[in-house]
Amino acid sequence: MRVIAKKILRDFWQKHSDCEQQLKAWFQEAGKAEWKNTNDIKVQYPTASLLADNRFVFNIKGNHYRLIVRINYEYQMVWIRFIGTHSEYDRVNAEKI
Repeated sequence: MRVIAKKILRDFWQKHSDCEQQLKAWFQEAGKAEWKNTNDIKVQYPTASLLADNRFVFNIKGNHYRLIVRINYEYQMVWIRFIGTHSEYDRVNAEKI
C-alpha cells in the first residue's frame, strides 16, 4: 500500500513522542501490506474498526491515540485522514473527516 501522507504522522509524533515508535511501525507495516479487502486488514489488525466509505480506525499505543485512514484497494492507497488523542477523536465525525 502507498500511505499518503507520512508528514501528518511525523508532525503528530513530534508533539506526542510517546507514540512515535507505534506510528512508525504502523506506517512501515501498512506500506508493506497488500490489502485487497477489509478482511485482510482485520486479520492483521483485529482491533481496527471499519467505518463507512472504506475508512478504518486504528488504535495506537493501547488506544491512547486514534488513527483514521481511508483506503482504496484498487489503487493500493491509504490516505491518513486524522490522528489524535482519544478525546480529540470523540469530537470529530470519523465517517466524514
